[in-house]
Amino acid sequence: MTHDGTTRLAKARRSTAHHCRAVTESRWFAVGVFALILANAVVLGVETYDGVVHRWHDELKLIEYGFLAAFTVEILLRVGAHADRPKDFLRDPWNLFDLAVVLSAFLPVVRENATILRLLRLARVLRAARFLPQLRIVLAAVARSLPGTVSFLLVGALLLYVYAMVGWVFFADNAPEHYGSIGRAVLTLFLLMTLDGLGDAVRDGLEISRWSIAYYASYVLLASFVLVNVLIGVVITSLDEARELERENTPDPATATDAHEQELRARITEARLALDRLEESLSPERLPTPRANTAERSAPSPLGRGTLD
Repeated sequence: MTHDGTTRLAKARRSTAHHCRAVTESRWFAVGVFALILANAVVLGVETYDGVVHRWHDELKLIEYGFLAAFTVEILLRVGAHADRPKDFLRDPWNLFDLAVVLSAFLPVVRENATILRLLRLARVLRAARFLPQLRIVLAAVARSLPGTVSFLLVGALLLYVYAMVGWVFFADNAPEHYGSIGRAVLTLFLLMTLDGLGDAVRDGLEISRWSIAYYASYVLLASFVLVNVLIGVVITSLDEARELERENTPDPATATDAHEQELRARITEARLALDRLEESLSPERLPTPRANTAERSAPSPLGRGTLD
């Protein structure tokens, strides 16, 4: 491709991005897409009634095609808004999620499977989080807390297994319905983690041995208080990190204005320095003669005026 062709293509991409960005960044566009998502959710709920589906089958199909066309136009506008910087579009996880949800509806395998198609249509409702900052923060916090949650689950599983084995050793003969096997013991202790039925379990344990109170007390302390508080701490920390990340990705308008002014001042300073360097590069012979000196040369001397007088 020639240089002129490359230049024209770059200008066309910038122009497309400018016009699409003017649409996607407007308030009416965000409100319209959010209303479209809510309307799609209402239609999905209506389709759960068999009588409505049998009576309005064709109309509901037409509405679904309308939703698909509207979401397709929306994602095309979002792609067009990044025509001059396509990598930025791919860096945003929400853009990738929206693109996957819309494109999957056009796949032949998905269109023929009603169950998968319903699940993908349901995924459109999750796109409402894009337009709700608080919900977006919560989802980001859940995603960031997954590594800590996995560690919590591993520790909890280890604690359950150890206490289940101890319970099987001491209570299997007297309470086989609760501790007859490792599986039953784990299920019993998992239910006791919520403190449901703890009083009955303690009474039954005291009939077997008075040391059972230490068994249940230590388990409740570790499982219901320590581990749960650790999980809450992980979630709260992730929520703070997600809130800070959201604040960084959403700059303050006043800060953005100050940054723009600073950028303009920096450009003006660079332009002045460039002009000074150009002026210094000129030879003294090429420098223009100051008007003041020229005027002094052309003016008659005081001696001459005095002589004439």
